[in-house]
Amino acid sequence: MHPTAPKSNRATPSENRAKPRLLLHACCAPCSTAVVERLALDYAISIYFFNPNIYPVAEYLQRRDELLHWCNKVAGIPCLEGEYAPEEWMEQVRGLELEPERGRRCNRCFRLRLQRTAIYAREHGYDLFTTVLSISPHKRHERINRLGLALAARCGIEFYSANFKKQNGFKRSIEISTAQNFYRQNYCGCVFSRPTADA
Repeated sequence: MHPTAPKSNRATPSENRAKPRLLLHACCAPCSTAVVERLALDYAISIYFFNPNIYPVAEYLQRRDELLHWCNKVAGIPCLEGEYAPEEWMEQVRGLELEPERGRRCNRCFRLRLQRTAIYAREHGYDLFTTVLSISPHKRHERINRLGLALAARCGIEFYSANFKKQNGFKRSIEISTAQNFYRQNYCGCVFSRPTADA
């Protein structure tokens, strides 16, 4: 498949009403590309950027601005920004600073971001929510889906379980990102993962 941008998700108002409304948590533009491409035919998507784990502020702004540009200028879908609250994130992972990547600290991080997405989705009339996080080869989709399903039951809204790495999802995200000349970060985002990435 030629590495172009995903087809626009623009639709007439009647078409959008006919599709279930899905709130898609995204951490960055590159990870969201192939996921949006896969889901856009069946869902009216809005992206939710809630990532208080990202450090430093300059990195957060770079990822946010790239995502906003892609959503608005290329994909044609709404992009909503949650509060940037790194102090809340630090409180959630306190005591787990020395955990390795994929450890308990990551679970706490996923839970915070998914919980906030679920609450926003419920309060704003979405039919379901999900996250792009499972597209990463560094993240275990089973953990992410378990957390999402548990939060869905607690918050009273459906969670879309997925492994977006499947069917060459990660490869496709790289193709689109390369074609769009996206910035691709070399660490997950948090202050504890950055030294490893910089080493």
